[in-house]
Amino acid sequence: MSMVNDEKIPNNVDLAQDKRLQRALEQWQPDFLSWWREMGPEGFQEREVYLRTAISVTTEGWAHYDYVRMPDYRWGIFLADQVPGRTIGFGDLLGQPVWQDVPGEHRGTLRRLIVTQGDTEPASVEQQRALGHCCPSLYDLRNLFQVNVEEGRHLWAMVYLLHRFFGRDGREDAEELLARRSGNPDRPRILGAFNEPIDDWLSFYMFTMFTDRDGKYQLLALAESGFDPLSRTTRFMLTEEAHHMFVGETGIGRVVQRSAELAKLSKNGNPREQGGIDLETVQKYLNLWYSLSLDLFGSEISTNAASFFGAGLKGRAKEEKFEEHVCREGAVVMEIPEQGRLVRREVPLRSAMNEVLRDGYVEDCQRGVDRWNKILAESGLSFRLRLPSRRFHRQQGVFSGLRFDPDGRQISTEEWAKRQDDWLPSASDRSYVKSLQPRAIHERGKMANWIAAPAKGIDGQPVDFEYVRLD
Repeated sequence: MSMVNDEKIPNNVDLAQDKRLQRALEQWQPDFLSWWREMGPEGFQEREVYLRTAISVTTEGWAHYDYVRMPDYRWGIFLADQVPGRTIGFGDLLGQPVWQDVPGEHRGTLRRLIVTQGDTEPASVEQQRALGHCCPSLYDLRNLFQVNVEEGRHLWAMVYLLHRFFGRDGREDAEELLARRSGNPDRPRILGAFNEPIDDWLSFYMFTMFTDRDGKYQLLALAESGFDPLSRTTRFMLTEEAHHMFVGETGIGRVVQRSAELAKLSKNGNPREQGGIDLETVQKYLNLWYSLSLDLFGSEISTNAASFFGAGLKGRAKEEKFEEHVCREGAVVMEIPEQGRLVRREVPLRSAMNEVLRDGYVEDCQRGVDRWNKILAESGLSFRLRLPSRRFHRQQGVFSGLRFDPDGRQISTEEWAKRQDDWLPSASDRSYVKSLQPRAIHERGKMANWIAAPAKGIDGQPVDFEYVRLD
C-alpha cells in the first residue's frame, strides 16, 4: 500500500481498520508531542521550516518538500511495500516464508532489538536540541531540523511495532522511550554514544557522519529480518537515513575546505589564527565519534549475534551479496587480546557477525575520509585525516578496558593518561570550537567564518534560499 492515508496519524498500514491499535497510538501521540516540545529543537517550535515529508513510499512520493512547523510535521507510520512471496534469506530457516506475526519463541529477542533501535531515535534529538542557537547558516539550521524530525518519525516506526505486536509489554516500552533522557545519570539512554553531549556543530557533523552511519548498517541488518513488518519498517527508514549521513559527510568536508583556505591565509599555516578549526582538532573529533560508533556494533565475538543470525532475526547488510547464507561453517580470523598480548584466533563465522557488519561500516567510513583527503590534496596541504585503529578508545567488546594508541599499539594506563589529549578533544579544544559559535548565523546565504558554503542547496533551491522563516 504505497499511498499514505491523511488521517490524524498518517500511515500506510490501514490503521483505521484496527480501532484498538489506532486508539492506543492516538493516546500515545499527545505524550510524544509533549516530549517533542520539551526535548525537541529549543526555541524554534513555532518557526516554519522547509522540510521534506512522505506523501507515499514510492520513489516519487516519499520526499515532498514544503514549509511546516515542526510540531505539525506528518509524524506517522510508513512501511515499505510488502514483497510478495518473500522468504527468509539467511540462517537455519533459509528459504522459509517470512513471518507476519511475532513467533512466540522470539518475542523477547525481537522486542529487545526494536526497543534498542527505537531508543536511539529520541536520544539524538535530545542531544542536538540546543544547536539551533549557534548554527553556522540557515542552510545548516534547516538540515538539523530535517534530521531531528526524521529521527522523531523513526521513533514512531518502532513504537508502531511495539504497540501492534507486543501488547501491554510493547505499550510500556513505548512509554519508556519517552521517559529516558540522553545523558541523564538516573535514566540514561541505552547505548553509550547516545548519552554523549553534542553542543557544537563539529560534534553534530561527526555524529551524523559516523553514528548515523552505524544506524544505516543496523537498519540494513534488520531489513533482512524474517519478521517482515520490521524489515518493511527499516527499509523505509533507510530512504531517510541517507540525508543524515549526507549532512555529516558534507559538513565535515566544508569544515576541511574552509580550514585549508584559512591555513593559506595564516603565515604559520594555522587556521586558528584566522578564526577557523585546525585539522588536528578535526582529527581528534573524528577519533572520538568514530570510536564511540564502533562500540555500537557490540562485541567482536557474540553469542547473541550468532543466535540472531541463526534464527533469521538479524542478517548481514545486503545479505544477497554473500555467496553462502547459512554460515554454520567458516570462520573469521581476528586479533584478540590474551594474557596481555594480541593473538590471532579463528572465530566461528556466526559468532563474528557483529564484526562482519563492522567491516562494511569501516569501509564505508573510509570512503568518506578519502573524499575529505581529496579536498586537502587539491588544496595543496600535506595533512591527511585517517580512521584510528578499531582497538582505539573502545568501551565495548574484546578491547574494552585496555589502552591502545590510534595506530593500534597497546600502551599502559599511565601513557594513556599523558597522551589522551593528543588524540581526543581536550577541554581546551572543546572550548575553542564552541567559542567559534557564539551566535547563530541567520542571514540568508551567509556562512560562519569557520565553514565553507555548500556546493548547492536543498531540493534544487539556491544556497541563499529562506530555508527557515524566522521573521
